[in-house]
Parts: sequence; structure tokens; C-alpha cells
Amino acid sequence: MPNTIIIGSGSYLPTKVIGRDHFKDSVFYTDEGEKIDKPNDEIIQKFVEITEIETRRYLEDDEFNSDLGFRAAKEAIADAKIDQENLDYIIYASNFGEVNTDGMTNFMPSMSARLKNKLGVKNRRCVNYDMIFGCPGWVEAMILADTLIKSKKAKLILVVGSETLSRVVDKFDRNKMIFADGAGAVVVRATDDETVGIIADSTICDNDVELNFLENSPSLKLDEDRRPLYIRMHGRKIYEYALKHVPDAIKETIDKAGLTLDDIDKILIHQANAKMDYAMISRLHKLYGKTDYDHAIAPMTIQNFGNSSVATIPTMFDLIIKGKLDGHTFKDQGNVVFASVGAGMNINAIVYKFP
Repeated sequence: MPNTIIIGSGSYLPTKVIGRDHFKDSVFYTDEGEKIDKPNDEIIQKFVEITEIETRRYLEDDEFNSDLGFRAAKEAIADAKIDQENLDYIIYASNFGEVNTDGMTNFMPSMSARLKNKLGVKNRRCVNYDMIFGCPGWVEAMILADTLIKSKKAKLILVVGSETLSRVVDKFDRNKMIFADGAGAVVVRATDDETVGIIADSTICDNDVELNFLENSPSLKLDEDRRPLYIRMHGRKIYEYALKHVPDAIKETIDKAGLTLDDIDKILIHQANAKMDYAMISRLHKLYGKTDYDHAIAPMTIQNFGNSSVATIPTMFDLIIKGKLDGHTFKDQGNVVFASVGAGMNINAIVYKFP
């Protein structure tokens, strides 16, 4: 059975850097619709203490999601040194599609079709496919790509994660400071070597009481127009859910690969909140009887780039493999975990072994 290896990567971080001062004149409301009567400096400082997010990236007014995805994809294709006409699939992970400056979302045509057009791919047999799966969308797109390759329906696939969350936030919601924009992409191909590439994966979908932990809803300011919907995150519920279930899901995937945590060199975990990520990695180590660990196992980018949803992990992968994330490298024949949790609620994980 063929396996799936990454042969090229790319990423795009918008050039507009948004720091604390961007929010100093904001007016914030509680989930109950009451104005928060605290100085903004105090609100922002508390936010930074919890999330560690100091800056994030926003796209320009004349840019769109597909523009970001295009830049990351072009870089990945060039890095892979392939003829893009040989692509069998283009899989594009996002949650809001082509959002305009008024926050209106658009999935027609699909994001993957838009990208194929912008790339200029003429191959009619190259199938475009959108993955809408919450923040775990890019990881799930990789799992889909692996399934297609293992079933011999494809040999060469472009997998993109791109999001423009700055355009879907409620200006009265403190959580708007979490979200950011960006894109990451990889090219994967089939290999006959079953010992490398994606050697294990797992996906969990809890869609019962967890369904609306992340949702779209009207503004927190109750006298605002109720028709526009914004991303709404119920942070405490998400934190408790993630801490309870994500470490177990990662361990299950490592076990499925026939490995232990000692065999894992890096864990690239989706980043929405530094406090939550630290807690999940710590809980994972405790599952293996470890009370202490080298924090370098789990690189962090949220402090500088914020939460770019589906773009977080592929962007981090690209930065590390190209030596652009200080203090972090991948080992030849090393094992890496990709793991994410997000709207749905959905959790997934992959163990990837470098050739």
C-alpha cells in the first residue's frame, strides 16, 4: 500500500502587524451583553497574560483568502519542484471562504476552485475539494489526502489551509484579539516506502452538547444589527473539552503508530490560547507518567502570529523546515505529531515520519 510524504511547503503571513494599540479604543461587552467597565489597558493586559498573544497578522483591504492561499500554494509547488499540471487534487481548508471587507462569506465558487484558477492549472482531471472542519481542517485535509493516496485514487496532492478571521470578528468581543490571518500549504505525493510519511492518524467528532462551543452569532452589543453573524468562542467550555480529550487523542494516535512519546521529536499543535496549549502538552506527558518535559517539543507561534485557524500548523511546519523558527528543526527520520481541536467539536492527530 502506498504511503504519503510531504515534498514541498509554503506559507504566507500578511505584512500588517497588529499590536496592543490597535485595540486601545475598542468598546468591549460581556457574553450577557453588558458593557465591560474596565480600562482597556487592563482588559488587554489580562488577555495577553492568558493567551500570550502580543501581535497578530491581518490581511490588507484589497486582499482575500484565496490570495493568501495562492501565495502559500505557489511557494509549496516551487519547493516541491513539480509540474502543477500533474496535481490530482487540490484540497483547500477554510471555515469562512472568500470573506469581503464587510464580513460577508462566499463559497461559490469554492475556495479550491478559485485557487486552481489563480494557479492557472488547466488539468481538467485535477479535482478541487474544500474542507470545512473547524480549526482542524488542514489536518483533516491531510488525512483525506492520505486516504486518497492509499486508495490509489491520487499520487500528487496540494493541501492548503488559509483563513481571514480578522473579517469575521465582532468588534465588541474581547476574543477578537485572538484571531488572525494567514495561509500554509504542502504538496504530498505517494511513496512505496510504508515506513515513512503519515504512519498513523485519528479523528474524533463530538457534535452533541459540544456543537456550539464555537459558533456564529450576532454581536455582543445587543442594540447592534442582529443579522450579521460573527465567530463566537465559548472559551471556558472549549478549554475544559480540549484538556479532557485532546491529550488522549494524541496518545491514541502515537500508540497506533507503535511509538511512545519518547519517539516524538515535535508536536505541532493548533494554537488558540497559549495557556490551553501548555496544559494539553503537560497532560499528554502525564499520560506517559512524565511530570517534566522539554518545552521545545511543542513550538509556539501564537505569541507573534495569533490564531489563524487552519493555517496555524502548516505555517509552523513551513517555518521550521526552512529554518525560520528560532530554536526549532526537524530531524531526518524523526517523528512529528500534527494535532488540532476546533469547531464541531472536532479533534484530529497525525504521526508523520520524515524520510
